[in-house]
Amino acid sequence: MPGLFAKMRGTTRGSPPRVSNEEIAWSWIGAFIGIAAVALMGQSYFDSHDLPLMIGSFGASAVLVYGAVRSPLAQPRNLVGGHLISAAVGVACWKLLHQYPWFAEAVAVATAIALMHATRTLHPPGGATALIAVIGGPQIHELGFLYVLMPATFGPLILLAIGLLVNNIPKSRRYPEIWL
Repeated sequence: MPGLFAKMRGTTRGSPPRVSNEEIAWSWIGAFIGIAAVALMGQSYFDSHDLPLMIGSFGASAVLVYGAVRSPLAQPRNLVGGHLISAAVGVACWKLLHQYPWFAEAVAVATAIALMHATRTLHPPGGATALIAVIGGPQIHELGFLYVLMPATFGPLILLAIGLLVNNIPKSRRYPEIWL
């Protein structure tokens, strides 16, 4: 087991490189506009119909889409596909395994990761989207498979649209790196 513990020390020294103030500003602007657009659209058009548009995993998606624009995990296929697949897995796990919540939670996240890998749509916030489908409470559970579309696909499409606009304004950024 000494090799296992040796791996835990890491391989590099020091902190990650600092990004420029311009990069910080554009990340802030993108995240603010993206999250505000999802929140405003949700509150203006969907809350009155008991259809949530905002879920916590979108905060993590914003970090990737606006703060790590070149990451493979932030690309449109991953953003939209990762949430869509994970939401479907989460809802299915809730419907099939809700009598064993701890098991439904574990199966949802693990299966979402496996399917995102298999479909080349790995997006870490997708794990949270799957988990939210299981632990989300009555409002989320009542949506059933509608959760896959609303919020788990429509929300990321809004984040994507804002990402396409904001991330391509400065000369120092380009988004996406790859569509499919």
